Amino acid sequence: MTERRSRRRRYAVALAGMARPDQLALICVVYALGVLVAVARGGEHANVLVGVGALLAVAVAVHYANEYADYETDALTTPTPYSGGSGVLHATGLERAFAWRALVGASALATVAVLASAVAGLPATAIALLSVILVAGVAYSLGPRLAWRGLGELTNALLGGLALPLYGVAVTGTTPDVVDVLTFLPFTAIVFANLLATQWPDRRADAEVGKRTLAVILRVRTLRGLYTFTAIIGLGGITTLVATGLAPLALLALAAPTTVLLVVGAHRYGRVESPAVTVHAMVVLAFAYVITAAFAW
Repeated sequence: MTERRSRRRRYAVALAGMARPDQLALICVVYALGVLVAVARGGEHANVLVGVGALLAVAVAVHYANEYADYETDALTTPTPYSGGSGVLHATGLERAFAWRALVGASALATVAVLASAVAGLPATAIALLSVILVAGVAYSLGPRLAWRGLGELTNALLGGLALPLYGVAVTGTTPDVVDVLTFLPFTAIVFANLLATQWPDRRADAEVGKRTLAVILRVRTLRGLYTFTAIIGLGGITTLVATGLAPLALLALAAPTTVLLVVGAHRYGRVESPAVTVHAMVVLAFAYVITAAFAW
C-alpha cells in the first residue's frame, strides 16, 4: 500500500510539474490582456471563464508535448525557473513513456474542451484561434518539430505574443482586426527576445541531441544583434502605438522598466547564462499592458 501511494504521488507530482504552473499563470495574464483590450473597446465578457478553461486544457497538452520531446535534452541540463523543461520526469525517476501517456490524455481532454466551448457559445473566431494554438503548439515539439528546425522561437512568439491575446479578444465576441494585431506586435517582439534568452543556457544540450534552436545555429554576435534589433522593434512599436493614439500614454510609462531591463539584458546576452533579466522584462511588459487595458485604455 505504501509503495502504491508513493507511485501515485510521483505521478501527481509529475503531472503537475509538467503542466508548468508558472507558465500557465502567465498565459492567463496574456489572455486577460486580450480580453481587457477588447472589453475597453466595447466587447462582452460573458464567455471569459469558458474561454480560459478551454485555453488551460490546450496549454497543458502543449506543455506535455514539450516535456515528452525534450526528455533527452532535459537529462543533460539543469532546469531553472526561466529555462529548460520542468525536469520533473528525471527528478521523480519516471520514464519518457509516462510523458507520452500524459500527452495522449491531455490532448484528448483539450480536444473535448475545444468542442465543449464551441457548444457553450464561444465565438467561431475564438475556436479557430484556439485550434491553431493547440495544433501549432504541439507541432512546436512534435510532428514537424519546429523547435528542432530553427523555427521554434518564431513559432512560440507568434503563438504566445500574438495569437494568445487575439484569442482573448475573440472570446469577447469581437473579431480581431488590424488594430488589434498592431497593438500586440510590440509584445510579440519582446516575447521573441525572451525566447532567444531562454534558449541560450540550453544550447550545448540542444546541440548534443540535434535540436537546432537559433542559439545552436547562429553565432553569438548574430544572436546579440538579433536580440537588440528585436528589443528596439518592440519598444519602438509601443512608442508608435502611443504616438498614433492606438494606446494610452500610460502604456509607455508603465513599460519604462521593461526598457531598462532590456538594455541590461542586451549587455548580458551571450555573456551570462541566466535569462532572468529578459524574462522579467517580458513579464513587466505583460502587466503594463494589462494594467493599462484595465484602467486607462
